[in-house]
Amino acid sequence: MSTPESVPAPQGSVSPAAGQMFGSCWSCRILSGGGLLLGAGYVFLAARKVMRQGGTTSIGTVAQIAFAASLAAWGVVVIADPVGKSHRKT
Repeated sequence: MSTPESVPAPQGSVSPAAGQMFGSCWSCRILSGGGLLLGAGYVFLAARKVMRQGGTTSIGTVAQIAFAASLAAWGVVVIADPVGKSHRKT
């Protein structure tokens, strides 16, 4: 069932403007991006600990390192907030 467009959104729903509002919150971006970077460091050090103890480099260890790299990249993207900054300056 489709709803007519004249019906207002429910009280608890998030509008698209709210997502843009939180994108400009520096403290929110630093806190969440920093948490992702710290999580990446923790996952990387856990994988590195296994390798340092002389364990074999298994596919699980490689997956942990790849996951840590993806967490770190995500943290940098959250902090840098590149959305909307790719417009050419004329």
